Amino acid sequence: MAETILYLAPMRGFTDHIFRKTYAEHFTGLDCAVAPFIATGKNTTYKKKHIKDLWPENNPSLPVIPQILSSNAKDFTEFANFLFDSGYGAINWNLGCPFPMVARKGRGAGMLPHTETIQAFLNEVLPKIKPGLSLKLRLGWETREDILRLLPILNSFPLEELIIHARTGVQRYQGDVDLEGFQACVSASRHSLVYNGDIRTLEDFRSLSERFPGVHKWMIGRGCLTHPFLPQCIKQNRPDIENELERRKNFLEALFHGYNDVLDGPGHVLNKMKGFWQYFAPAFSGHEKTIKRIKKIRNPDEYLKLLAELFEFSEP
Repeated sequence: MAETILYLAPMRGFTDHIFRKTYAEHFTGLDCAVAPFIATGKNTTYKKKHIKDLWPENNPSLPVIPQILSSNAKDFTEFANFLFDSGYGAINWNLGCPFPMVARKGRGAGMLPHTETIQAFLNEVLPKIKPGLSLKLRLGWETREDILRLLPILNSFPLEELIIHARTGVQRYQGDVDLEGFQACVSASRHSLVYNGDIRTLEDFRSLSERFPGVHKWMIGRGCLTHPFLPQCIKQNRPDIENELERRKNFLEALFHGYNDVLDGPGHVLNKMKGFWQYFAPAFSGHEKTIKRIKKIRNPDEYLKLLAELFEFSEP
């Protein structure tokens, strides 16, 4: 039986190097992470400061695959080779971002209906880039027919793997994943596939792995933030966790201090942490009340005090 490989999903604004490093210090189970995308643009000069999130010293434990958002083959090639020269042997092309500001420019998931454009892009890029290339994509922009048209084209290219989120772009992160659509991809693709979408519990993973026995690579995003022990549970195939409460508390405190060390001022740190709580709070009883309390916090001492109270009076 093939080994289960678990990826951390790229969640822009959340799974940056501070989160990845802190996570890897407190939890186990993840094998690698795809970093949130870096977009190419006109007249971009690539320097080390532009890839601070990817510096090796900022990623000491969890292997990272850089992700590029681009619709310009020349810009993509230059950036891909810059990343290779910076030490990255593999990169990922983002064809999955569903946000309208990206899609309207024909990037991310907005490119998926344009099969010939993707084909021309890969024809130009692949002979010129040094690192291996994987794609992260959705089933389509509005319909799974996009990917079903695209997969026969992709089969002719030497790609590392395809990471497929089993939703369309217009769904964003709402509604059910389309498992029939993903099964159609399994049948149509010759590439190694990574499943992405709504792996939130061990039961979810068991159900999906039973349905797709030929898939051994899985990407977890929101489920990993709400239930950070999930990768460990999947790898050990059991739900019980030792010292769960203490480990979760230590992680949340360390995450706060990690951002406090790099962000400018307590306001920025608190705003960062408040954003995370849309994912953290559901793990706690009475989570709607918890979110309201988090939103009212005005200084770091209040935040740390509330953390202490949460772990003293409620069980995740």
